[in-house]
Amino acid sequence: MLDGEVAWPLPTPSSKGPEQALSELPGSGREKSRLVRLPRRVSLRYAGPVLSNYSPDSGRLLLMPAPLEGVRVIDFGRYIAAPYCGMMLADLGAEVIRVERREGGEDRAVGPVTSGGEGGMFLNLNRNKRGITLNLGSPGSKDVVRRLVSHADIVIANLPIKVLRKVGLDYDSLKEIREDIILVMATAFGSDGPYADRVGFDGVTQAMSGAMHLSGFPQAPVRSVSPFVDYGTALHAASGAMAALYQRKETGRGQLVEVSLLETSVTFMLPLLAEHATTDIRRSRQGNAAFFAAPSDTYETRDGWIIVATLGNWMFARWAKLVDRPDLIDDPRFNDDSARGDNYTLINEIMAAWCAQRSREEAMGQLEEARIPCGPVHDLDEVLEDPQIRQRGLLEYVRLDGEEQPVPLAHLPLRLSELAREPLRPAPRLGEHTDAVLQEVGFTTQEIARLRELEVV
Repeated sequence: MLDGEVAWPLPTPSSKGPEQALSELPGSGREKSRLVRLPRRVSLRYAGPVLSNYSPDSGRLLLMPAPLEGVRVIDFGRYIAAPYCGMMLADLGAEVIRVERREGGEDRAVGPVTSGGEGGMFLNLNRNKRGITLNLGSPGSKDVVRRLVSHADIVIANLPIKVLRKVGLDYDSLKEIREDIILVMATAFGSDGPYADRVGFDGVTQAMSGAMHLSGFPQAPVRSVSPFVDYGTALHAASGAMAALYQRKETGRGQLVEVSLLETSVTFMLPLLAEHATTDIRRSRQGNAAFFAAPSDTYETRDGWIIVATLGNWMFARWAKLVDRPDLIDDPRFNDDSARGDNYTLINEIMAAWCAQRSREEAMGQLEEARIPCGPVHDLDEVLEDPQIRQRGLLEYVRLDGEEQPVPLAHLPLRLSELAREPLRPAPRLGEHTDAVLQEVGFTTQEIARLRELEVV
């Protein structure tokens, strides 16, 4: 098995890139293919620089295992918080097995984009995973869960607390199967307290955190179209999972990693909550205008909208000169960010008039020249065509079996210099890997057939 440094003689002409260099390594194509696939997810490096900066003078090829190579994760998640946590672990090299109902998870068809009815959310959050089906309500599922967990390092679940206990996925039950198991548990409100048994989604906790109360225009509160609470909770969950793995190396012990939507949303609101708790300031909705600075709002140009964010006295001074109002620099009403935020109406009037006389590109060009952060309010076509997003290779158009139109999926928005970005593997078809995974954890072909007869899988 290849691991670490491999002393292969490599071609030396500097004009040859890494792909061509790999093609000229000794051995048959099949041998080289097998070599670069062991371990399952590796990053190809030449000694010293990363592969993309290949220097043929080094004369050695390194196969760098992905950070979570060898870690097995059983993902009982649904919708976003748990599946996105599992997706991050999968992208970093873990083997993640998604478990869903025999008839398909309820999140599989949200916002369908394929002929089979799979939605963009499902396809993105479950790429790079394997997939099995399991009826957790059937008596025969207990043995399947036991064997899956006994071969796993991490279990992810975002089912209600009572359901977790009922199907044996609570931490105490899992620990009886494997002492060092790590359970990542995501709930709406946490495992204790008066709301512990309530169900909830991202929008519910946006509302309960105060975020919606201060979002939107005076007429009505507004929920963010991007479910930032779900994704933030998933980030916390993945961080906790990796911290627990790291600690287990030192102690040999597993643990429960608990995250909740409400705690994430309240944490994200902390600056405004702290202000409310310690001062007499009482905020109200003011559209897209920032509370703590100005000009920081959206403005309409002749052919579209832009957003501008101005912070700090030096930046404000540059803005005042740009809009030909240098007298504002020493005006006591605008002497710091807080004062400008309190008097944003006058500043916005000046900025709105300035933008109305210019096209979007003209306004942004002058703002960028003055080093004032700004950006266009893109529609979705513009996002997909944005040259920066294309240059960074964030979106990969993945062609699914039987589909004419490839689907854009987002790579993990995290780059490690020692980890090559690999092509994304499509999300599993319903039950695609059930037989293979069950065989890996000890079930015979006959036992699997019996589980199907009993509608366990």
